[in-house]
Amino acid sequence: MGLAEAAPPGQRSPAADRLSTLVATGLGCGHAPVAPGTAGSLLGLALYWPVARLQTVPRLAALGALVALGTWAAWHLARRLGAPDPGVVVVDEVAGMWVTLLFLPLTPLTAIVGFVAFRIMDVVKPFPARALERLPGGWGIMADDLMAGVYANLVLRLLLAVWPHA
Repeated sequence: MGLAEAAPPGQRSPAADRLSTLVATGLGCGHAPVAPGTAGSLLGLALYWPVARLQTVPRLAALGALVALGTWAAWHLARRLGAPDPGVVVVDEVAGMWVTLLFLPLTPLTAIVGFVAFRIMDVVKPFPARALERLPGGWGIMADDLMAGVYANLVLRLLLAVWPHA
């Protein structure tokens, strides 16, 4: 079934529909009337704060679970809405924020600078981020924001190397 072909209501699971909507919209942040991507990024920052305290393996497992669940949810909701990357889907911004802050000291300053750097990279989408949007299904929705998170993480690392007490 192609993306533009929404699943007939009789073939859908109401529970899967509710779960995918909840996850894909970032607990409803995707319905923000202004800048839903920014709202999703702020949610990602808030949800990462407790994850940052985890050891390496559980932290990576949490990120992997978020990416896997987010990819499924984004694909499921996009398919239901008949759009390749609906604006209400912000789980990609949540995951992108997590990648932005991964393996860096989480302080108020790094959180703010990381948030700004991620939003810039998400909007600008330097190569290959824009090309990753063409991946099929939920992968295309998620991958460009994950790449934006990698770029923002590198920007933060550079800033911390230049100003180590930031």
